[in-house]
Amino acid sequence: MRKTIITLVVSVAILVPAGVFADGMPPGTDQTPAKAGDASKVTMSDLAANAPTDYTVVKGDTLWGIASRFLKDPWKWPQIWNMNREQIKDPHWIYPGNVIHLDTTGGNPRLSMGGPGGEESGPSGGTEAQAQANVVKVDPRVRTEPLERAVPSIPGSAIGPFLSQPLVVEAGGLDNAPTILATEESRVIVGEGDTMYADRIASDAGVNWQVFRPGEALHDPDTGELLGYEAKYLGDARVKRFGNPTTLQITKARQEINRGDRLVPARETSFPSYVPRAPDKPIRGVIMSVDGGVVELGQFQIVTINRGARDGIEVGHVLASYHRGQIVAANGTTHSSDLALGSQTASWWNKLTGSNTTPTAGDAPSDQAAGATLAGSAVQIPDERNGLVFVFRVFEKMSYAIVMKATKPLYVGDIVQTP
Repeated sequence: MRKTIITLVVSVAILVPAGVFADGMPPGTDQTPAKAGDASKVTMSDLAANAPTDYTVVKGDTLWGIASRFLKDPWKWPQIWNMNREQIKDPHWIYPGNVIHLDTTGGNPRLSMGGPGGEESGPSGGTEAQAQANVVKVDPRVRTEPLERAVPSIPGSAIGPFLSQPLVVEAGGLDNAPTILATEESRVIVGEGDTMYADRIASDAGVNWQVFRPGEALHDPDTGELLGYEAKYLGDARVKRFGNPTTLQITKARQEINRGDRLVPARETSFPSYVPRAPDKPIRGVIMSVDGGVVELGQFQIVTINRGARDGIEVGHVLASYHRGQIVAANGTTHSSDLALGSQTASWWNKLTGSNTTPTAGDAPSDQAAGATLAGSAVQIPDERNGLVFVFRVFEKMSYAIVMKATKPLYVGDIVQTP
């Protein structure tokens, strides 16, 4: 009997997630009440107006969505957990069925977490006879069930194609990739379900492929530096018959697929689960492009920004976006307000807006006290905040981010910076 009890205790200990302890807090959590005025801790004013006392995590939740239930600013999630920097980067301890409890009895609100259903486990108590009566004899058998996946940071369906392959390549980076030579019935454009033919696919190269198209060069709007070439993801394909050429069928098409597009082996996608957080230093960048080439950006659209690992950007960073304030000159003409961007940005801005005017130092408004008369002088329109973006993939010189919140439309050329 004693051996049986020990075995059960060991089994339960193995099944408990590594980050969940008896007190319901993630490992390394500091439960010491925060001192008043401590900027590293959240206060009652940081809580959302309708923040629940308890919330049960369900399948389909994201860390961002859960954070939004409790906080006005989701990137303050690490502070309300009192997490350290290592935990912030990889919190694999939140699963469907966990119950998150908001405690507002101390000087600062904090969260704790229980097991499935929110029930706390404790000593069983009872007599030996009662323990024996609860013993159930079972025969050995094999059971299979899917493993629970940790709650992701953001919707995986929106970023999947951007995680599975490098989307920023050097010049000519796709030149040696298999090429679509022809399509069924010589169609110019093919889509899902259609057949196409490609070269340079060996019989041992795998059957699942992704279709890309070499994109335009990405230049830093601030400096004009070449950051790389963006490869546009078009869809997925599967080999029907190996040969020379190889026959493939398109299984998914996000955009039209043409002759000349390139194929890259598909790889299994692993979705990172990182807590959203603000950078710990000032960062300022620009939205360079948007997936799909639309004019106005909304929630869950993918953008590129001109800041990367060398600038201190990390996966999980949250940046606030601002629409550039314009300079309104005395004659009524308007210009981009960020004169420090130089001639490269002026050319880029003119191409974007269709304007032929170029900002000059003389257009910049001088510092004037509030209430001063502005008639006849240039006026600086303040930058207006319009959303939040979440960085999910980082390259050396640039990054990919997803728009998580858009209070107003976002545009290519908008500023992103530390909230």
